[in-house]
Amino acid sequence: MASWDPGRLESRSRLKALARMLRVEHTLFSLPFAYAGAALAWPGALRDPRVDALIALAVLGLRSAAMAFNNIADLEIDRLNPRTRGRPLVTGALPVSWAWAAVAAGSLLYYASAALLNRYALLFSPLLWLLALSYPYAKRLHWLPHLHLGLTLGLVVFGGAVAAYGAAARGLGDLLARIPWDYVAAVTLWVAGFDVYYAIMDLEFDRRHGLGSAPARLGVRGALRLSLALHAASLALLAAGVALRGLGPVAAAGVAAAAALVAYQHALIRRGLENIPRAFNVNLALGVIISAAVIADILLSRPPVGV
Repeated sequence: MASWDPGRLESRSRLKALARMLRVEHTLFSLPFAYAGAALAWPGALRDPRVDALIALAVLGLRSAAMAFNNIADLEIDRLNPRTRGRPLVTGALPVSWAWAAVAAGSLLYYASAALLNRYALLFSPLLWLLALSYPYAKRLHWLPHLHLGLTLGLVVFGGAVAAYGAAARGLGDLLARIPWDYVAAVTLWVAGFDVYYAIMDLEFDRRHGLGSAPARLGVRGALRLSLALHAASLALLAAGVALRGLGPVAAAGVAAAAALVAYQHALIRRGLENIPRAFNVNLALGVIISAAVIADILLSRPPVGV
C-alpha cells in the first residue's frame, strides 16, 4: 500500500515527466464540476462554444499551475517520503525550472481565459488561484488540509457558475445569489472525504515529520469515520439539491449512483487498507457521473435561454 503513488514515473523522458507531474488527464476530474456549476447558474451558457472552451482552458491552466507548484513546494518532503520518491522532480527526470515554467504558463492561461470570459471571472480569479496554490502549505499549519483541497475543487463549481452567469449578472449580489452553494459544499465535502482516507497511506510519515492530517491526528479508525461522515454529508447535500432545485430523474439517478460508489469505496477499504488505491480511483468516475447527471437533467428539461 505505502508504495502506491499516482505521481510516480518510470520513464526518463522529460515530456513524459512533465505530463506525469501535471497529470493533465486528471483535468477530466475537475472540468465536469465547472460545467455543472455553469449549468446550475445559467444553463444557456453551455450552449455557447466560446464559453465552453474558455471554461476548459481556465480549468486546465489553473490545475496545471497548481499541480506544478504543489510538486515544487513539497519537493523536500517528497524526497523523504518513500511513497513519493519516484516523482519526476525528486528523481531529476524533470528540472525544477520546467516546473516553474509550468506554473507560469498555467497561470497565464488561467488568467487570460478568465479575462476573456467576463469581468467577474477576472475579479474572482486571484481568489481561486491563491487557494489552489496554497494547498501544499495547509498540512504544515493544521491537521485538516483535506478541507483545503476539497474547497479548491468545490470552488471550481463556483468558477463555472461565475463564468456562465457573470456577463449577464446585474451586480455582485445578483451573481452571488446564482452560485449553487449547496453543490460547492457537496463537492468540497466529497473531495475532503476521500482525501482523508488517502492520507492513511502517509500516517506514520506524517507523524514522524510533524505534518498535519486527519489520520495522523485521529488514527486509522477515526480517519475512516471522519471520511464516511464527510461523504454522508456530501450525499445529503446532493440529494437535497435535487429536491430543492426541482431537478428530475436523471439528476436523482446520478445521486443514487454516487451513493453506491461511495459505499463501494468504504466497503473496499474496510476489507483491507491495501485497497485504498482502488477505492481512491473510483472517484475519477464518480465526479463525472454526478456532474454529467446534473448537466444532462438541466439541459434536457430547461429552455435555451438558461433562466
